[in-house]
Amino acid sequence: MNRRMRKSITILLVLVMVLVTGCSNAQNGSKATDGKVVKIGYLPLTHALPAFEEKELIDASKDSDFTIELVKFGSWPELLDALNTGAIDGASALVELAIKSIDEGNKLKLVALGHRDGNAITVAKDINSVEDLKGKKFAIPHRMSSQNILLKEMVENSKISIEDISIIEMSPAEMPSALASGQISGYCVAEPFGAAAVSSGIGKILYQSSDLWEDSICCGLVLTEKFINDNAEIAKEYANKYIEAGNNLTKEKALEVAQKYLSQKKDVLELSLDWISYDDLSITKEGYNDLISKMKQYGILDTNLKYEDVIFNTSK
Repeated sequence: MNRRMRKSITILLVLVMVLVTGCSNAQNGSKATDGKVVKIGYLPLTHALPAFEEKELIDASKDSDFTIELVKFGSWPELLDALNTGAIDGASALVELAIKSIDEGNKLKLVALGHRDGNAITVAKDINSVEDLKGKKFAIPHRMSSQNILLKEMVENSKISIEDISIIEMSPAEMPSALASGQISGYCVAEPFGAAAVSSGIGKILYQSSDLWEDSICCGLVLTEKFINDNAEIAKEYANKYIEAGNNLTKEKALEVAQKYLSQKKDVLELSLDWISYDDLSITKEGYNDLISKMKQYGILDTNLKYEDVIFNTSK
């Protein structure tokens, strides 16, 4: 076989592969890759399940104008840096951290919550009360977090002061092992890491978030203003589909999605999902104002940002 014939056969094989791939994508409902790719950052938490479920919905859709690329991060500062620099279009992020970023002049908008509840005060087996944490180390994922507020709400109603506890910031995934080794005596963090400690027998739950702060606000969907302004209709469609994704997350569906996207044992995820819900993800003005009030009360952030300053209004 001469060189010219081999080249012709190679070209023919490539064309056949392209045609077969195209037919396969059409049969599976996959979309063409020339549409907008929306890059969404996340940490591997059950609080990010609506973002995962939305990707599932969009991947299965035949008529969406965009696709979703999920970008995994290991820490909140790393994720926020990517968000602020425009390396990603949006993220499932700590709402408090996003508000601080907006207050500093970064162009971001809050879209919706990521979940309801699902933040447990997790402690070592020998801790039986808040007072037992006196002189101990307690971990939170970030100073700008609902977990910090929950810790201070808990201590506010105890016989000790916040100064009696050594508060450290730690990546969520590191907390269970730090508790097991005795490096810390407790932590408050997004799920499934509270459930992981309980399931493995290294810790127990002292309080659930609902015991300390009813309708607390934690993680939520954040989009960059550049993405919104440059892709107005897609941004609205993405935001609306996100809410739909949350409504889809029954406990059974949430477990299915969590098993696909999170590297956790089934029993850990099942326990975690007992403590969390996704069916009402709207950020109300009342809820936002309550959050700002608590951030000011505990010296976390003194801001005059109004609800209208930070919320993405999809009806406009």
